[in-house]
Amino acid sequence: MFWMNTKRIFRSGFQNFFRNGFVSISSVLVMTITLFIITSTMVLGGFLNYSLAKVKDKVDVTVYFVTTANETDILAVQKSLEALPEVETVTYTSRDQALANFEQKHQNDSLTLAALDELGSNPLGASLNIKAKDPSQYGGIADFLSGNSNELLSSAGSKIIDTINYSQNKVVIDRLNNIIVSANMLGLWLAILFIIISVVVTFNTIRLAIFMAKDEISVMRLVGASNKYVKGPFVVSGISCGLISSFLVLVLFAIITFSINRYYGVYFVGFDVFQYYMDNFFKILGVVCGSAIVLGAISSYLAVRKYLKD
Repeated sequence: MFWMNTKRIFRSGFQNFFRNGFVSISSVLVMTITLFIITSTMVLGGFLNYSLAKVKDKVDVTVYFVTTANETDILAVQKSLEALPEVETVTYTSRDQALANFEQKHQNDSLTLAALDELGSNPLGASLNIKAKDPSQYGGIADFLSGNSNELLSSAGSKIIDTINYSQNKVVIDRLNNIIVSANMLGLWLAILFIIISVVVTFNTIRLAIFMAKDEISVMRLVGASNKYVKGPFVVSGISCGLISSFLVLVLFAIITFSINRYYGVYFVGFDVFQYYMDNFFKILGVVCGSAIVLGAISSYLAVRKYLKD
C-alpha cells in the first residue's frame, strides 16, 4: 500500500509539472538564477583563494644589512634564522652579488649606471631572503629580527641590520584578505537574497497551480485523501523544478567556464576556471542539487500547507 501511494504521488507530481507548463517554467527560471548565483559564489571563492595563495607564495621577508656589516656576522644571523622552527629557507645575497643583480636589472638604464659609476664604490649592502613555512609566521620572524638579541649584533656589539621589508608585504596580504572576505560576504548575501526571492516566487507559482487544481483537491479530500497524499504531488513537482534548474545551471556553467578559459584565461593569472569547475564538479553538484531539492520542496510544502489551512 505504501509503495502504491508513493508511486501515485510521484506520477501525479510529474503530471502536474508538465500540465502546468507556464507555472513550472516560471519556477525553473527563478530557481536557475538562484542556483547560478550560488555556483558563481563558489567559483569566485576558488579564484580569490587561488589569488591569495599565489600572492602569499611570492611574499617573503628580506633583511637588508648596513654596508659596513661583516660577512661573518651576517652568516651568524643566517644561522640563527635557520634555527627558527617557522623558517623554511634563508638565502644569502652578498654585496657583490647585490651589485651585479642591480646592474643586470638596469642594464638598459644608462643614467642609473652612470650615477653608480660616479659613486666609485658599492652602495648596496648584503641581504638575507627569508621564506616562512606559513605566511602567518612572518610576523613572528619580523619580531625576532626587530629585537635586541645578541645574535643580531656584530662581534663588536653594534647593530648590523638596516631595514626589514615585512611591513610592505604585510599590507599586500592584509588587503587581499580583506578583498576576499568582502567578496565572499557579498556572494553570501546575494545568495541569501535570491534564495528568498526564489522561495517567494516558487511559493506563489505553486499556489497558482494549486488554485488551478482546486476542484481536483476538493474531490480528493471528499473521498478521504490525507493531507500528506494531497501535498505529495506538489512537493514532487517543486523538486522536479529544482532538479531541472540544477541541471541547467551545471550545463550552463560548464559552457561559461570553458569559454572564459579559452578566450579570457590570460586575465586570470594562471587560474584555470574550467579545470577548477571540473575538479570540484561533484562538490558543486552536491551543493547545487541539494539546494535545488530543498528550495523546491520547502516552497511547495509551504504553499500547499497554507492552502490546506485556508
